[in-house]
Amino acid sequence: MKDRRVAFARSVLSELVESLDATVRIGRWSGEEVPPPLRASAGLLIERLGKANRLAASRFVGAPKSAAAYAAVISAIQRLDLAFVAYRNAHDKTEAERLLDSELAAVSSETDADMTA
Repeated sequence: MKDRRVAFARSVLSELVESLDATVRIGRWSGEEVPPPLRASAGLLIERLGKANRLAASRFVGAPKSAAAYAAVISAIQRLDLAFVAYRNAHDKTEAERLLDSELAAVSSETDADMTA
């Protein structure tokens, strides 16, 4: 796949997954101090979520294969956004955390499979 827009969308998704994962890990953290790289990644979550949502709201016109790959990335961004909102608003953080973890794992495995295909 040579469309740079698809590569950019994938990098935005990867950054979002990294920050969401860091946020969830920090939520579970107990005892010792949170490592600075983990804290930094979580600190970028709102910026990365905004960037991903702006990307998801944009239009894509291109080759059918590129359009399908782009649509898959946008779908993953939207699913993660919904899972994060549910996590932030949940009264039962344990269940919401489990659901967000599940969505993160699903998106990561889809992304890994897409990159090897």
